[in-house]
Amino acid sequence: MSIISNTFTRYSSIGIREELADVIFNISPQETPFVSNIGKKSVRNTYFEWQTDALATAAANAQIDGDNLASYTAVVPTVREGNYTQIMRKDFILADNLEVINEAGRKSEKAYQITKTGNELKRDLEFNLCGVNNAKAAGSTSAARETGSLNTWISTNVSAGSNGAGSGSGAARTDGTQRAITETLLKTVMQSTWTSGGSPSMIMVGAHVKTVISGFAGIAAQRYQAGDGPTTIIGAADVYVSDFGSINIVPNRFSRSRDAYVLDTDLLSVATLRPMQVVDLAKTGDASKSMTLVEAGLQVDNEKGCGAIYDLSTS
Repeated sequence: MSIISNTFTRYSSIGIREELADVIFNISPQETPFVSNIGKKSVRNTYFEWQTDALATAAANAQIDGDNLASYTAVVPTVREGNYTQIMRKDFILADNLEVINEAGRKSEKAYQITKTGNELKRDLEFNLCGVNNAKAAGSTSAARETGSLNTWISTNVSAGSNGAGSGSGAARTDGTQRAITETLLKTVMQSTWTSGGSPSMIMVGAHVKTVISGFAGIAAQRYQAGDGPTTIIGAADVYVSDFGSINIVPNRFSRSRDAYVLDTDLLSVATLRPMQVVDLAKTGDASKSMTLVEAGLQVDNEKGCGAIYDLSTS
């Protein structure tokens, strides 16, 4: 193909106005299902504590009339647990004339960056609470204080791969050999969690594990009551009907993809020392500096009410 000689085209034209959409497209995921589904509380110290206890195992109990006690059962003290808050921040510096320049997609560059860094901190909080294997650490003048992540707490109702182990109470666990998730593994951990007294409402998994759970044999035939009659609705496995009640299966982009958590969300909370805030830093020239900050940690009221299947295949 060719054009007539001396045809004036856009490739030679000067002064063509740019065509820039007045929208900024950002598809980075912002959902934080773990933080969004657990409790919230305020704390007043970088190290926050709570206590756990348990009732004695139920046993046969029959006594004779007028019995005179010769000995007394030893009192079992409560267990004192604690975790640390962790400082998370984002910062930026903007030339002052950006607040005057007409930019596409936002009226204020500073307001746009504040919103963006706030969303990034939400993701960071989610990731640090459930996406890492991170032991709690008191920190120092040269090392950051760190909160113990979710998998450093759940240690009773667990299934782990070969050589996988964890002591709980905020200590980092040892990863084991990865293996495929099975319905038997899930049922075993759910039973153990229920027997321990938990009432799990959410199974939190990574993308691959979610697809495997959706294909469990017989899952499409699971039924629960809807109105006056049973209705089969579980094909996508968004709800799993177990022997111990219905439980939501929630995929999480930021949780540890090799671990599946069986969670009683009533026993979990974000403990916040300093809520998310924007701090304007000292001005030293023709630019403005800002910092978005949050300081928070994870509280697991009683880990025996939750469960975990560790060391799972991720592909």
